[in-house]
Amino acid sequence: MFENQHRVVEDELRELLAVLPAISIEGARAVGKTWTASRHANTVYELDDPDTLDRVRTDPRLLIEGEPPILIDEWQRYPASWDIVRRAVDADFGAGRFILTGSTRPETRPTHSGAGRIVTLRMWTTTLAERRPRPDAVSLRELLNGDVDPVDGRTDLTLEDYATEIIAGGFPGWRHVTGRPLALLLDGYLHRLAEHDFPLAGHRVRNVAALRRWLIAYAAATAGTASYETIRDAATSGEGDKPAKTTTIAYRDTLEAMWLLEPQPAWLPAGSHLTRLKRSPKHHLADTALAARLLNATAGSLMSGSTSAPAGRSGTGLLGALFESMIVHDMRVYAQAAGARISHMRTWNDQREIDIVLEAEGGVVAVEVKLGTEVTRHDTRHLRWLRDRLGPALLDAVVVTTGADAYRDPDGIAVIPAALLAP
Repeated sequence: MFENQHRVVEDELRELLAVLPAISIEGARAVGKTWTASRHANTVYELDDPDTLDRVRTDPRLLIEGEPPILIDEWQRYPASWDIVRRAVDADFGAGRFILTGSTRPETRPTHSGAGRIVTLRMWTTTLAERRPRPDAVSLRELLNGDVDPVDGRTDLTLEDYATEIIAGGFPGWRHVTGRPLALLLDGYLHRLAEHDFPLAGHRVRNVAALRRWLIAYAAATAGTASYETIRDAATSGEGDKPAKTTTIAYRDTLEAMWLLEPQPAWLPAGSHLTRLKRSPKHHLADTALAARLLNATAGSLMSGSTSAPAGRSGTGLLGALFESMIVHDMRVYAQAAGARISHMRTWNDQREIDIVLEAEGGVVAVEVKLGTEVTRHDTRHLRWLRDRLGPALLDAVVVTTGADAYRDPDGIAVIPAALLAP
C-alpha cells in the first residue's frame, strides 16, 4: 500500500510536536491522516470504532490517559474531545502531547476554538513528488528564497503519463487500484458524502441526484472562475425549477467543511498598485481523480479529446484544466511546508492572469501552468508583465510544463517539468 511513502506533512508534524502541545491534522477522507498521525503517536483512540467511542463517552478522561503523543482519531465523532484537549493543554503546555485528526467539522461545535492551544495542520492527497520522488527535483522553498539559481534536471514522463496520474489521483491507499475497481471506489466515496458525511456535518441531502449534478458542474468548472450561479445553472440545464440559492450554498459550504472543495483564492496584494484585480476564486476539488470520475473521464478519453463535459469544456481543454488542478494541488502542499500562501491573479479586464501566485514573507513567486513541452515568450508574457510591476518583490517566475527538461530561458524564467517540482 503506502507503508514506505514519505509524506511532506510528516516533517511539519515532527517539527511542530517538538515545540507545541496539540496538533490537529485536518483534511478530506482517505488522504492518510490516521496512518501519518499513528506513526508519531504512542497512544491511539480511534473514535470511529463504536466500542472505543462508547468507552470514551462513559469516561471522557480516558482521552488524556496514556503515553504521549496521544492520537484522538476522528475527534469530531465526540466533539467534547476538543475541549478536553484544550483544557489539558491549559493545565500543561508541554510539547508533543496530543494529535487530533478529523475529516469534517462536527455539527456540535466545541465550546472553545482552541486558539492558542491547538494548532491546525492541513493534509492533502499525495503529490507527484511523494508518489515519484526525484533526487534532481527543483525545490519550491529554494525558489521562494529569491536567489534565482540555475535549475536543471530531466524527466521521462510524457503527457500520457500525466493523464494517467490525473485519473489515478493521489489517495494513498488506492494507488495500486486502476480501471473499474478504482471507479467503484471513487463512486462509493462520492456517494458516502450525501449518505453519511453531510448528516455528520449537520445537513441532510434530500435530493442525492441533485447534489451529484452540482458536483459534476463544479468539476467541469475546474481551474476556472465561473460564478456559483453559473455552476447551478449548468447543473440544472433544461430544468425550469432551479434549486434555491440557499440549497446550493449549503452544498458549497458543507463540501468546503469536508475539504472536498479547494477554492483557490484571488490574490489581493497589500500596498501594491495592482488594485484592479478580480476577486473570484478558482475552482478545484480535493483530488483530480474525483473530478475526472465525476466527468466520466479516462486517460484515453482525455488524450483523444473524446470526454464531453458540461459548461462547454471537453477534450484537451479538460485535460489542461485537470493538469493545472494537479499542479495547484501539489503547490498547496509545498507552499504550506514553506510557510507560503497560494492564490491566483486575474486583472479586471481579463487581459492578464497568473495561474498560481505563491506569497511568502520575502515576496512572490509567480507560476504559469502550460499543457505542452515548448515554452515561448508568448507563454511568459504575463510573468514578464508582473515582474515589470513588482520589481524585486517578484522573487522568481516559473512555467510548469509537461516537457522533459528543467532550465531557465533567456529572460531568467524557470521552466520546470511538473514531475520535477518538490517542496
